Amino acid sequence: MTDAVQDSNRHTISVLVDNESGVLARVIGLFSGRGYNIESLTVAEVDAHENLSRITIVTSGTRMIIEQIKNQLRRLVPVHKVHDLTIEGPHVSRELALIKVASTGEKRVEALRIADIFRARAIDSTNESFVFEVVGATEKVEAFITLMQPLGLVDVSRTGVVAIARGSKPL
Repeated sequence: MTDAVQDSNRHTISVLVDNESGVLARVIGLFSGRGYNIESLTVAEVDAHENLSRITIVTSGTRMIIEQIKNQLRRLVPVHKVHDLTIEGPHVSRELALIKVASTGEKRVEALRIADIFRARAIDSTNESFVFEVVGATEKVEAFITLMQPLGLVDVSRTGVVAIARGSKPL
């Protein structure tokens, strides 16, 4: 394995920006213009009074590429703060997914059993299908989806990762 491959890993980057039109396009343009991949992207207003939004980006790259991404994000005009939660200390991250499974008989019973183990909730049910809601780390969501595939997986909708640093300090 090369050093570049060994040094490449996932990072969760939290960016505090002005909540204004075009900001997300600029952030995405920074990534696409330089050939960086975005594995997950979420954005929402976090402070209506201050007119601020938080963008949470999950990306992969070598240490040097991640540093380049953070430095380039910091140079964007509407960006207030950039934090690499992966290296700055403990943080909590979660993802939500809605998973539709169509099955009958034993496969239906097995889908319910696995959902119970994963603490997934059945939020919709018909005689032929379920829609499960599962919340947790990305790995948990991916494992649940993998187990549902042979049981009649029909559709998946995922939110992307949301993350926040642990402790009392704000972003």
